[in-house]
Amino acid sequence: MKLVMAIIKPFKLDEVREALTPLGVQGLTVTEVKGFGRQKGQTEIYRGAEYQVSFLPKLKIEVAVPSELVDAVVEAIANTARTGKIGDGKVFVLDLERALRIRTGETDLGAL
Repeated sequence: MKLVMAIIKPFKLDEVREALTPLGVQGLTVTEVKGFGRQKGQTEIYRGAEYQVSFLPKLKIEVAVPSELVDAVVEAIANTARTGKIGDGKVFVLDLERALRIRTGETDLGAL
């Protein structure tokens, strides 16, 4: 099992979710986050005053998937979240040692 974590632009969430559903992804977790990478923030104007925004709003998506689905999930996220502009985000894949569905007690793949 693997945990796929992706940082994407907020307006891409619906497209990413729609791309993951046909792959068999039954659930995902979305968290509103702020951060910066090479983009280093941006300059905005508020009431005529210019100011620097250091941390940009992003979404973090976390999906637990069987190992055999990882490549398809990563590809689906990358293809749908890509705009071709700086700040599109990143995808990370981590090993997932154990999973437990609290309601039923199912473990590992059965819990996904």
